[in-house]
Amino acid sequence: MLTDRFFAIAEFMHDITLWSLVILSILSVAFIIERALTLGRVKTKTKLFSAKVQKTLEQASLSDVEELSKDHDSLEGKALHYGLRHLKSNGQNGISEIFNTFALNEKPKLEKYLSFLATVGSNAPFIGLLGTVFGIMDAFRGLATSQGDASMVMIGISKALVATAVGLLVAIPAVIAYNYFQKQVKSTLSSLESVKELFIAYSSSKKG
Repeated sequence: MLTDRFFAIAEFMHDITLWSLVILSILSVAFIIERALTLGRVKTKTKLFSAKVQKTLEQASLSDVEELSKDHDSLEGKALHYGLRHLKSNGQNGISEIFNTFALNEKPKLEKYLSFLATVGSNAPFIGLLGTVFGIMDAFRGLATSQGDASMVMIGISKALVATAVGLLVAIPAVIAYNYFQKQVKSTLSSLESVKELFIAYSSSKKG
């Protein structure tokens, strides 16, 4: 019967779910480290650039925008460079679109691996729960052949619950990292938006 076959595969399916969670955990840690390093560098450059922008605003010197556009290490500097080049070639028309397109092009790079972390965070507990179900099935199947030895069932159930624990241990860091990195991405995109507004003011002053 189908049910008998399902019980027959329960033992090795429990192990498969555990190994799947281990692999997901390794990948999650690798991607978390990669994003932490990459977005950390972006965040540092954004802070430095924001300080320069603040100085420009305090001095009311929009002419410094051209100097800021020479900072090609930061995303904001690159955006200003493209905006300035467009202004010199085509005037004010389309400036907002240039900055928006630049931000849209950079967003996938900033959000790299974040969808994976979100998927792991939302699904790892269910994978662990599935492993636990298979483990409990195997434990009760063992009881049927152990002549009523309850200790065998207890051992089997305790092993089965490991899958749920591992699933949670994999999911929690992934969710925390995803939320943290998403906040960093939003902060960077917000910085690009503020730079766009600064450049629009600069282009208007040039027109005048």
